Amino acid sequence: MAFFSHHVSRGFSSSAVRSSVIKHITVIGGGLMGAGITQVAASTGHTVTLVDMSEDILTKSVKGIEGSLRRVAKKKFADKPEAGEEFIQKVMQNVSTSTDVASAVPASDLVLEAIVENIKVKQDLFGRLDKLAPEHTIFASNTSSLPIMDIASSTNRLDRFGGLHFFNPVPMMKLVEVIGTSATSQKTFDSLLNFSKALGKTPVSCKDTPGFIVNRLLVPYMMEALRLYERGDACKEDIDIAMKLGAGYPMGPFELSDYVGLDTVKFIVDGWSANSPDNPLFAQSELLNKLVAEGKLGRKTGEGFYKYK
Repeated sequence: MAFFSHHVSRGFSSSAVRSSVIKHITVIGGGLMGAGITQVAASTGHTVTLVDMSEDILTKSVKGIEGSLRRVAKKKFADKPEAGEEFIQKVMQNVSTSTDVASAVPASDLVLEAIVENIKVKQDLFGRLDKLAPEHTIFASNTSSLPIMDIASSTNRLDRFGGLHFFNPVPMMKLVEVIGTSATSQKTFDSLLNFSKALGKTPVSCKDTPGFIVNRLLVPYMMEALRLYERGDACKEDIDIAMKLGAGYPMGPFELSDYVGLDTVKFIVDGWSANSPDNPLFAQSELLNKLVAEGKLGRKTGEGFYKYK
């Protein structure tokens, strides 16, 4: 997938200042996304410090990374198990963990946040990090729906702040949305683009608009499918079949909603609806609200629009 030139979209010339090379990164958040980003960065020769609040979380994260690397090595070195083991050890040598963000950040070229989707928590985190990180350090958020500028506003480095939205599972998904705000410098943006390419990903450029590219198109699509179902125009099974066989999608909108998590879909829609209450694409759904209130969040709870074993 090609990406449009950020130089053109933001009025910069191609002779803009050269980007900085990102070598050491600090990933904050040891969940699936943080661990996945850590794995990919370490696999491509970057040194990574993974930070979370507890040693238990970090132990689980490292175990997950090692397990994922073993699956990679099994395919990559099918006939050479010793080479596979060497590959795993080499990657893991690039990974360190810490529960003390203050000690991790000073050596970082990039600090990437992959924590809970809560604007206040993210602002508090970056406000603290801004006082700890060197001047050259770039900050980035992996948020999927929150405005980057709102997060960056807690810092004094608006020009060195952007978005890097990875997709789950990070080791498998090739796409990274690189988001620049109106204050992000060309040097910072180019550094984030080049870093994404260095990870072996395909970056696409986007301004700081709700949902960026993928979610801005995907979430209204899922909500429109839900409204179609709520009106009784078609059953959810037929809607899913229609989009898979008619549009070539790997999953229908209800299957996809269950996979993403109905609470996640609701969280995104709630935020967009609050900011743009008159936009019909962001209208809320009574059925979605009901399912979330009942704890039926999709695959992760065993039931959403469908039931799972």
